[in-house]
Amino acid sequence: MKAKKSNPIKLFLYISLWVIIWGTLGSLIDFPLYKNKVYLEGSIYQYLTFTVTGIISIISAKFFYKKIDL
Repeated sequence: MKAKKSNPIKLFLYISLWVIIWGTLGSLIDFPLYKNKVYLEGSIYQYLTFTVTGIISIISAKFFYKKIDL
């Protein structure tokens, strides 16, 4: 059985794409919460928002990595 060999450039681009998705998603969630004064900038809740979106992004990236052929 042959092991799956990934192209390092494609893998780097895939990870970079998910970092961009994470940052965008986190910012889209964070912006209205911050503007409506649900929490202050730099508060634990802002860190929690980005941490949760980061975890969701990691899980999604692993799920889609299995589905596509890099």
